[in-house]
This record gives sequence, structure tokens and C-alpha cells, in this order.
Amino acid sequence: MTTKELSRKEIIIPMSSENTMKFMKNSSLYIANINRLLRNVKLEVLVDFIQSDQMGITVVTSKVVSQSDLLIIENYIKNVNNIDSQSVEAPQLPQSKSYLKIIGIFYFSHDKSQECLSSSDVKNIIKQNQIFDNVVLASKSPVIKVSPKSDMSIIWIDIWDVQSRSKAKSLINQCFNMGRYITTIREANMNPSIPQCKNCWKWGHATMSCRI
Repeated sequence: MTTKELSRKEIIIPMSSENTMKFMKNSSLYIANINRLLRNVKLEVLVDFIQSDQMGITVVTSKVVSQSDLLIIENYIKNVNNIDSQSVEAPQLPQSKSYLKIIGIFYFSHDKSQECLSSSDVKNIIKQNQIFDNVVLASKSPVIKVSPKSDMSIIWIDIWDVQSRSKAKSLINQCFNMGRYITTIREANMNPSIPQCKNCWKWGHATMSCRI
């Protein structure tokens, strides 16, 4: 699952305020020219409109852009006659959070100073596995015991992703080894907000408020 914070398909192009003012004066012409280039290579994405903001300009498109779409739009903007291309930065796609979970991981830590896996352990697990290259965690990763009698856990991971969810899609159903266990990455809803007691392992109350 991905957060639905982004309702539009956007490309953020940081540039100087002077460039922004010059560009916006003829933005209608530039939109028409960009769309002509996109149609010439038979791409389905088109530019709906362009707006200015504090960072520069935001190009709003009809669909989520691919790398080839992005390159065409970037090259056109950097080659506009009255624009200083040196002060136009690389385009950025807005980020959102994608929610995943890792299943099949042993709950207890190999570190004798702690009982169970921690968020720091999860970070190390991710750093050590190539399938997580270029993946950035968006928050701490909670480790939840599957059931009171189980030694296995579920780890929820939030990652920064793009509108197309390409990072999450590349990870879903991937497997990797953790010691003698084979773990699997699955799509998930938002992290569970219901607490799990580490005393009785029941859901619905925190450890400190456990009555057992």
C-alpha cells in the first residue's frame, strides 16, 4: 500500500526565481511544445499545466511519467532560449510512503544484551541485503511477535517511494536469507497502531499496563 498524499502526477523542477518568472510568462507556449515532443515519440503522457512555487516550477502531467518522459521534459526546459540552464536543477518526483512487511524472521536477537530484534537490527538487515539498494526507510520499523507461542516475527517497514510505486513493486514477494530462515517481503497496510504486550503477548494493551 502507498499513501495517497499525492493526488496529481507532478514533476518538481527546482530553478532560480528569475528563471521561474521568465518561464511562467510563456508557460502556455512551452506546454504546447513539450506535448508536441511527447506525441512525436508516441508517449501517452501529456503536460496538463505548469505552476510556479518557491522551489521553481511544478509540471503537472496526465499520467505518472517514466524516465524517458522525464528526460524529454527536462531537456526541453533546459534549452528554452531565455532560461539559464545552469540554475535549473535535476527534476524530482514527489515522494510518498509505501508500506511493506517482512515475514519469516526469528523474533529473538542474537545479541545477548537484548531480548528481541530492535529497529537498529532491522536497519542492519536492510543494509546487508542488496535487494534493498537505493531503498530509504521512512520511519522506525516495529518488530511484532506473530503469536504468544511463536518464535517468529513480522517486521513492518515504511519506505520512501515514487508515484509509480516502483520501489515497493521491486521488493514485493522477494525472498532473502536471514541465518537459517528464508524471509519474504509482502505488501502491507499502514503499520498496526494497536499495541502488543511483551509480557502476555496479547494485543490491545502496552506492556506496562499488563495485568498478568
